[in-house]
Amino acid sequence: MGTQEIIMVLVIVLLLFGGKKIPELMRGMGRGVREFNDAKNNVQSEIRKGMDEDPSKNKTEA
Repeated sequence: MGTQEIIMVLVIVLLLFGGKKIPELMRGMGRGVREFNDAKNNVQSEIRKGMDEDPSKNKTEA
């Protein structure tokens, strides 16, 4: 995407949502990205914990 395309997209967004709605939209998008990153980090930490655990502790005896 070139500079002209980015400017055109920004103008269209401004026309569609108006100047007062854009901060709300960006705030909501920021919250969504933050929640996604938190979930991703939680999954990564759970995977790391699982890899660090001693496998003999997880085996059930029959």
